[in-house]
Amino acid sequence: QVQVVESGGGLVQPGGSLRLSCTASGSIFIISTMGWYRQAPGKQRELVATITSGGGGSTNYADSVKGRFTISRDNAKNSVYLQMNSLKPEDTAVYYCYARLFRGVVLNDYWGQGTQVTVSS
Repeated sequence: QVQVVESGGGLVQPGGSLRLSCTASGSIFIISTMGWYRQAPGKQRELVATITSGGGGSTNYADSVKGRFTISRDNAKNSVYLQMNSLKPEDTAVYYCYARLFRGVVLNDYWGQGTQVTVSS
């Protein structure tokens, strides 16, 4: 069994910061990619940022968060983090941790339950 659990959401004022954490645990696995998606009310789920496990970690960011959000990893802890700075009301959404993992030769996608981020005065 594999579990993906995220935390760190909350209520913050515009211009503030939050740091999200996500950890994959359980069965033996090898990380391919981990990252973050978000879904605002009435909108489709969208990619926020991803990072690969190999090498130095190749990152990818949505244009809307470039320069404000930073994704990082700790492979030894099977964890990824999202540092969110200069938050805007339009960043309000449920943020989901995403993990693409190998269990043996089988590749599967896993999702966390989501953590609410609300940016409001």
